[in-house]
Amino acid sequence: MSTSLFDAPPYDPRRARRKKQIIALVVVLVLVAAALAYIYRNWAEERVVDKFFAALQRQDYETAYGIWMNDPAWKQHPQKYAQYPFGEFHRDWGPGGEWGVVRSYKIDGSVNPRGGGSGVIVQVTVNNRAEKARLWVEKKDKTLTFSPY
Repeated sequence: MSTSLFDAPPYDPRRARRKKQIIALVVVLVLVAAALAYIYRNWAEERVVDKFFAALQRQDYETAYGIWMNDPAWKQHPQKYAQYPFGEFHRDWGPGGEWGVVRSYKIDGSVNPRGGGSGVIVQVTVNNRAEKARLWVEKKDKTLTFSPY
């Protein structure tokens, strides 16, 4: 049995309107999801820096060093970090370091370097200073270092 154009169901304007509304809703949801994914693309890296500065603010330098190296058990094998040992880290980030005692901080944002790269630069306002701290966060292992830029 074959059907023809004459056997088609009658046009239902409510069904057609509903179909357009569903399509429009799906398009809007896809656009919102894409915008949110773009805005929060470096959320994980910013969160690591937030945890790092929170530890510095508590003056918990050992935890901060563990976050810097992305190894909470760094005390079990400190020889692994001979290139940037805890003592040097404490000189850089402790009370006598460039930023002094961290009393306040604010994550200003993050940037992906031009031409790609293996990490993200996160900018932080420390102690309401005009000069900003810029940290490099490796995407693959979430280790921190000073920004090369």
